[in-house]
Amino acid sequence: MTMAENPASVLPSLALLSHRVRVLPMDAASLVKMPENTILFLDARDDLATAKTLCRLIHASGLSTPIVLVLTEGGFTVVTSQWGISDVVVATASPAEVEARLRLVSERGNSFSSASPARQSNDQPQEGQIRSGDLVVDTNGYTASLHGHPIDLAYKEFELLKYLVQHPGRVFTRAQLLQEVWGYDYYGGTRTVDVHIRRLRAKLGGEYEHLIGTVRNVGYRFDPPEDDEQDESAKAAAAAAKPVSD
Repeated sequence: MTMAENPASVLPSLALLSHRVRVLPMDAASLVKMPENTILFLDARDDLATAKTLCRLIHASGLSTPIVLVLTEGGFTVVTSQWGISDVVVATASPAEVEARLRLVSERGNSFSSASPARQSNDQPQEGQIRSGDLVVDTNGYTASLHGHPIDLAYKEFELLKYLVQHPGRVFTRAQLLQEVWGYDYYGGTRTVDVHIRRLRAKLGGEYEHLIGTVRNVGYRFDPPEDDEQDESAKAAAAAAKPVSD
């Protein structure tokens, strides 16, 4: 769905793949025109408000069509899991990335439809979620939350937090973080890392800013909450303990 005069410009890589594509305008009337067993790419590059309204309308109508939002990098700052989308993709994504996202969305849809309600409603972390104490990072929805309240993160702030949380306790130099989060083709200095770390700490708040630790003259690391560390220590101790015989 798009309002672009040239639909091929929305996600150029899609035209290079072998999928059958149908273009529809971004309005409610298009919902009844969608074929069955389809995946909807919704153009949210220029009009996030309309895209959000359509997402809500699709779910309110009872349709189970998976939605993939097509965004610019700036759009990541406002999209949350509450939009009810299956995935997001940058408009400049490569054909390989688009194909992979289509495959994953399709596979997730099949697994969800075969899962029982009891299984879906349990308290286990959902796929793509990383939990550390009260902090939850959703790698699928590109969101993070504390105590269940969303943290307003810019795209690179989220990517930086996600990378650190995925490697708890490991120290990374600024150069390593710049390479892993910003990529090989980024020509800015390591000062960028310091700025984003400060922003992350500010958004985590005084109670949680210590989760991102500084190792003097080296770099940064993610320090899990003490409860997490104690749980891991207890599990390790229990595994190492052996019964004492008389």
